[in-house]
This record gives sequence, C-alpha cells and structure tokens, in this order.
Amino acid sequence: MKTYLVGGAVRDRLLDYPVKERDWLVVGETAEALLALGYRPVGKDFPVFLHPVTHEEYALARTERKTAPGYKGFAVYADPDVTLEQDLLRRDLTINAMAIADNDELIDPFNGRQDLDNRILRHVSPAFSEDPVRILRVARFAARYAHLGFSLADETLCLMQDMVAQGETDYLVAERVWAELHKALLERTPAAFFQVLRDCGALRVVFPEIDALFGVPQPEKYHPEIDTGVHVLMVLSQAARLSDKPEVRLAALLHDLGKALTPSHHWPSHHGHEKKGLPALDRLCERLRVPKSFKSLCVQVMQYHTHCHRALELRADTLTDMLQAIGAFKPDSPLDDFLLACEADARGRTGFEDRLYPQADYIRAAASQAAAIDTSAVLQSGLQGAEIGTAIHKLRVKAVNDYKQAYLATSTVDSA
Repeated sequence: MKTYLVGGAVRDRLLDYPVKERDWLVVGETAEALLALGYRPVGKDFPVFLHPVTHEEYALARTERKTAPGYKGFAVYADPDVTLEQDLLRRDLTINAMAIADNDELIDPFNGRQDLDNRILRHVSPAFSEDPVRILRVARFAARYAHLGFSLADETLCLMQDMVAQGETDYLVAERVWAELHKALLERTPAAFFQVLRDCGALRVVFPEIDALFGVPQPEKYHPEIDTGVHVLMVLSQAARLSDKPEVRLAALLHDLGKALTPSHHWPSHHGHEKKGLPALDRLCERLRVPKSFKSLCVQVMQYHTHCHRALELRADTLTDMLQAIGAFKPDSPLDDFLLACEADARGRTGFEDRLYPQADYIRAAASQAAAIDTSAVLQSGLQGAEIGTAIHKLRVKAVNDYKQAYLATSTVDSA
C-alpha cells in the first residue's frame, strides 16, 4: 500500500497558498484492506474512506469510463493494479494532477508545476469533456486565483466551448450548480467565475438571466460602463471588497435582472426594473434551489436598491416603509447586509469605485431612531390588532422625520 498527497493540497502548497484540507490517494490496495485497517467508507459513487485517526480522505486509485451523458454517467474501476499516473490522468486540470510521495518527491506527469508557475489553467486530457461539472470547476478556480494572474489556456477554453455546443451543460443538475456557485461566491474574485462561463458560452445555459444583461445599455451619465452585464460584474467585485458573505455578493450580482426585460425601444432607461426583475429572480432561485436566506436578501436588494440610493430624497414615510419591508426592526435585521449590497451597486460603475456612500450611515441612523421609539403608550392605549401596528408605524415615521430634519439642518450648516 502506497499513499500520496494529491490534488488541491499539492497545488496550494506549491503556490504557498493556505491549504484547507488534505486528500490522499491509495495505490495498490483494496477497499476490504482499508476497512480492515479501520478506515470508514464515505463515498457512494467512488471508493473514498476516512482515516480512523486523522479523518482525512483517502481514495483508492481509479480510472473512469464514460457510459452516459452528464456527470454521473461513468463506470469506475478501482482495482489494485491502477497506477498513480492512471489516476492523475483522469483529473481535470494539470495543476490538480500532481502528487507528493511520502519522501516529499513531487510526481508531475502532466507538467502541472510548469502551468502553475506560468499561471495557466489547462486540462489534463480530452477526458475533461466527459464531465460538464468541470466547466463550473474551472470557472471557480479562475475566481480563486485570478488575483494571482491565472488565465485559461486557449485549448481548454475551446474544449469547454465545444462541450457547451454539444449540449453537455444541459445535464448539469441544480445541486451541483448551486454547490459550485456558492463556492465561487466565497472566492476572492467571484466575478471571474461568471466571466469564464460567458467566455465559453455556458452562462447563457446555466445562468440565462445574468447572460441576458450583456448588451443592454444604461444611461452613460450614471453608468459610464454603459453595458448592464459589465455593470453587474463590477458590482459583484465591489461586493467582494465590502463583504465576505456570499449572501451579500449574490444579492449584489442579481439586483438588476429586471433591466434585461426592458423593451429595447425604451433603452437606455429602465423604469420599474426593480419590480420587473422579481419574477426572473424567483425563477432563478427556484431552478437552482437557492436557500431562503439568500433569496430573501436578493429580493430586498432588487426591490429597494434605488430607494437606498435616493434615501436622502425620500419622504419619512417612504423610508420607514422600506425599513419595515426589509425587516430592519427585527432582532435579526438584514439591514447591514442590504446596505453593503446597495453600496456595492453604487460603486460598481466606472469611475465610482472608491466613491463614499453616505446613504448607508443615514439609513442606519434613521432605522436606529425608529427602532428606539417608546411604544408603551400605544400598548396601554386599548388599541387592538392592526391598530397597534398602525400606531407604532406612525411613531416610527415621526422619529425618522425628526431625524431627517435634524440631519438636513446640520448639512445646511456644514455646507454654509
């Protein structure tokens, strides 16, 4: 029995990048032998086991043969005669097809180290095209390493384009798409994930609502970048600067879906896009089975981001209604996440990347004043049911209005 450190742990060690987990490959052994040594099986489709002490994953060396379309259409062969090189050959990228032996020797049959040094994402073999999930994985690796200067090899991009043209991406299932999307949103440069998918043609298949935004113009006065698709990727990049939460990043990315639904004769204006996009958002979330916590913030940001931008112009009752609608007065208020996504939208424009966003502090302070009202008189007044809520709402509107007047008075003094 020989064991080798493989995959991401090797790649990231050579990159001097944080190694989050270690995967091991076992050559020359059987599943029965590992079970006898106390290893615990965890893989349904593949022979993967957990070490009895470290609980790290150990997989038997295997080969795979394509038997049907999609990512599950494989026959797996994992007998002791499968060699290390045969196992590495089935992997997706050369930078993931290296191994380190127990004597620290690097085994690199497909020049992964060279591609690592040259910052290239390149497929190992034509077998790459047999699994459509690999398109998403490559896009995710682009999101992880774009800041280090990594780019996609021309031949790999061509292969991915061929896979899309042949309909392989049609077999992607919601769970796998969401899993890769969620991981991509956690990476340092998540916009690169969507750019790679667009470059290979997969964006229009997997995320058609986002793909439809490219080529849709916006008023140059407010959006010097003009193209809405370019804008939303800029917004996602700004969201990644402001927050490490995937919920904030997804809400920032999807906030303008409604602009793809504006009739072209109305371009570049997009009146009402905040509500027009809600059905498209609902379809996307339903199709990909997006968790409720993600969808909730996406809906709030889509519906109220323009209110947020115009906060200083809003009447007190309109601002209070918005705060109520997004749950700003609840103990688990999403207000901070909402404001971060809106700030990312404001900054996700050419020339506005470092512009201050005073609306956030203004709204946060207004919400604080509204939440601090004394409701004891209302609760003791004898009002019933909805009457109580209406009375409390009026007190909140007054508190917001008082804050607004004080803020404007201070601003006038400062400007003078």
